[in-house]
Amino acid sequence: MSQQQTKNCITLRGSAQIICEYLKYATNSVLFQRGLYPPESFKAEQQYGITLLMSEDPQIKSFLTNILGKSEEWILNKQVSKLSLIILNVANKEVLECWDFNVQYEDGDVAMSKEKNEPVTGKELKKIQQEIRDVMLQVAATISYLPLLDCRCSFDILIHAKPDCDVPEKWSEAEPISITNAQNVQLKSFSTGLHKMETVVSYKLAD
Repeated sequence: MSQQQTKNCITLRGSAQIICEYLKYATNSVLFQRGLYPPESFKAEQQYGITLLMSEDPQIKSFLTNILGKSEEWILNKQVSKLSLIILNVANKEVLECWDFNVQYEDGDVAMSKEKNEPVTGKELKKIQQEIRDVMLQVAATISYLPLLDCRCSFDILIHAKPDCDVPEKWSEAEPISITNAQNVQLKSFSTGLHKMETVVSYKLAD
């Protein structure tokens, strides 16, 4: 039994990495599905048993690496409640769409955590990845009901963190997001046993 437990043990750091890996793939998938960048600037990659499209743009890759690297540390210290991917109309800066990735903190396997002297979860990685795959398939399917973005758009990522976070110098405080005439769709959630991730997309209904 102890061998089985060791094999399935995911630490707090491992769980935060799983969450940030999901955020990386989900963000890229949204950028591709919503047509923010040319399809030829994305490359197919196998992950979670499905094909996902990842941006090859060095600026986007660097931006996501910085944001998610910092987010991982903050999630590790329970300092983040959610990350929001916002899509804006370049011309007037109006927010057309907001993807909220809500992070909830769970206790993991209490008995195993006591034994290991750190928070751990015994949930199988395969099971977590199956749950993430189901969410990713839903992200890809949103294209069928989200309104067409018929203007030039850009994106940004906002991190909803506690006030005592060590914020990098070049980062600035963002204004609260509001979408006029918004419609919300809740996607499936997944859990590592230490973190639960809920994904909600809000979008502006066509006038």
